[in-house]
Amino acid sequence: MGEMNNKNKKKLLLGNYSNIWKKLKPQVLMISTQLGYTFLYFITEASFNNGMNPHVYITYRHIVAALFIFPFAFFLERKQRPKLTFPLFVEIFILSLLGVGLTLNTYFASLKYTSPTFVASMVNTIASLTFIIAVVLRLEIINLRNSRGIAKVLGTLISLGGVMTMTLYKGPIVRNVWPPLIKIQGSNGSHEHWLKGSLLTVSSCITWSIWYIMQAYTLKRYPAQLSLTTWMSFIGGAQSAVFTVFVQHSPSAWTIGFDIDLWSILYGGVVCSGLIIFIQLWCTEQKGPVFVTMFNPVGTILVAILAYFVLGERLYTGSILGALIVIVGLYMLLWGKDGDEKVEMIISEEEEEEERNHIDHYNINAPKMKDNNNGLHVEP
Repeated sequence: MGEMNNKNKKKLLLGNYSNIWKKLKPQVLMISTQLGYTFLYFITEASFNNGMNPHVYITYRHIVAALFIFPFAFFLERKQRPKLTFPLFVEIFILSLLGVGLTLNTYFASLKYTSPTFVASMVNTIASLTFIIAVVLRLEIINLRNSRGIAKVLGTLISLGGVMTMTLYKGPIVRNVWPPLIKIQGSNGSHEHWLKGSLLTVSSCITWSIWYIMQAYTLKRYPAQLSLTTWMSFIGGAQSAVFTVFVQHSPSAWTIGFDIDLWSILYGGVVCSGLIIFIQLWCTEQKGPVFVTMFNPVGTILVAILAYFVLGERLYTGSILGALIVIVGLYMLLWGKDGDEKVEMIISEEEEEEERNHIDHYNINAPKMKDNNNGLHVEP
């Protein structure tokens, strides 16, 4: 009897852990993507300072991503992958152009002219832009009579205010506690065109927001995340290659040595354009595009911490203040989104209950067939 009780307790405990993981899985996965992006900022900056062309990098990176994901997509999604029609291909082509051709080319070009901390902080505007676009397209519902709805609006504004604080207000410099542990060669020489880099960053944030919104629509018609990631990588890599041919006329720019350039391409392709994009697509399908963009502030904070403690980059009090404001806004947004899910769950349960009642009512009042000496007649 005691053994049975212990087994039941273990099953109950495992069930509780399973429910907790199921609830926190999207949040944990999105935080892991920000960890992956944090390392990407620095490895790509080191590669660009080593002479790597950003557009060549984007092309190679997505070719690597497509080759890496293709076998998984081919075998794991062969039964659930819908037929690729011409209109759907055009939609994926535009999605690839927004997510790779335009966004990433301007994004990494801006990293060459600014700094990882600045670019990471500006990326936080994507959450606010995505939320605004989602509201306009009615993908997000705002009920200002409800505290959850007010929290989403205030969370968006507060996060945007935190980003603006980090960008516009510097304040006193926080003294470094020790010399930089890692020195990126040429890190100070390439950040001379700050205005140009800022404009490139802003343009990439706008196209990135539109890309997140479009993902939600495309996933409804093509619900195969691995296959969609593969297609975006192939098409985006081809688009980037065509663009690079026009802006980069030196054949030597395409030559990659066995150095930081190769490692940045492999990391960006396999981890960021492969695994992370797949995770983001899954989370977009589960939680929506706004939920995915809400975790960008986590990356900003991680980049600022790493840049300060490891690379010895200057850290200003304005950045610290802005990061704290962003955290408050992020918490409010998450709280508001959590309320949406509870409302959707209640509505779904009510619809299911109504459908069951309708079926039961029909069964009770439906005419009954009775056998009368091998002949059937209807009983009212």
